[in-house]
Amino acid sequence: MPQILANSDARGIDAGCSRAASRVWDAPAALRLWHLASVDAPTVAVAWALGFAWVAGVRLPVWVEALLALATWAVYVGDRLLDAHAGVRRGAMDCLRERHLFHWRHRWMLAPLAVAAAGCAAAIVLMRMPVAAQERDTVLAAAAVAYFTGVHSRGGSSSIAGWLPIALSRRVLSKELLVGVLFTAGCALPALNRAAAPVMLLLPLLFFAALAWLNCAAIDAWENASTHPCRSERGRRGNRVEEPASRPNRAISLAASLLALAGLLLALQLSSGQPRQAALIACGAASALLLGLLDRLRTRLTPLALRAAADLVLLAPLALLWR
Repeated sequence: MPQILANSDARGIDAGCSRAASRVWDAPAALRLWHLASVDAPTVAVAWALGFAWVAGVRLPVWVEALLALATWAVYVGDRLLDAHAGVRRGAMDCLRERHLFHWRHRWMLAPLAVAAAGCAAAIVLMRMPVAAQERDTVLAAAAVAYFTGVHSRGGSSSIAGWLPIALSRRVLSKELLVGVLFTAGCALPALNRAAAPVMLLLPLLFFAALAWLNCAAIDAWENASTHPCRSERGRRGNRVEEPASRPNRAISLAASLLALAGLLLALQLSSGQPRQAALIACGAASALLLGLLDRLRTRLTPLALRAAADLVLLAPLALLWR
């Protein structure tokens, strides 16, 4: 829905910035809540897990979908609560995004629910998951814990680099890439554990890892670009209103276009022999194309709408499940 953002009355505000912020589109209430309550990540995780299972020709039990959703939601709520706590401790509340502020305002409800979700996930693992699968998933869980601890330690993301071989570049092993790899592994493991030929998931898995990285990189670029003083202001009641950045990030648009093109070409090549692989990769290519479109339209969307839409476009695999 369109939303009119009030122009700032402060002196020295660039006129072009005020015009860019004069009319932008906000997300519907349901989409805003979907993102603010951290339900977006579990939805995307389950959608791609089902997509990988569809390619492998296996059916995931309901408890697997529930486990993935509960664990993902608990991790994301914990991550955002820790980010908010760090901002409060440093006295840098203005640097927090709306999702962090939402979690901090509702921390007395969200924190116990996240603990309960994590407990339910642990109970499902102990009662329903085969021992062999538990052993394989332990490696992923350990990597996720190491990443989570490194990001929220006093050294922040730089402490992660300290655990890695010195020869590896921090630019290559960025936070966005690590998140993309871990998220992809979590989505693919249920299908990999049940597939008769796990190798058939290799290309879709690699493509989704690149797509997940692009999603994280785009969000990071958008949010870093929206922190300029002319893009955030305080309203009459003291509430901060973030405004979109003044121009698109060409690097994001280019990366999205290249990934979409690569995905479409790969899907065409696989379409005759591996139609299911081709279909899932084509869905990923559509998501990449939509991320590029969002980057082009970023000046017409509020930061919250842009952030929520970035995850919404990753739900393309759901189209395969209706067939």
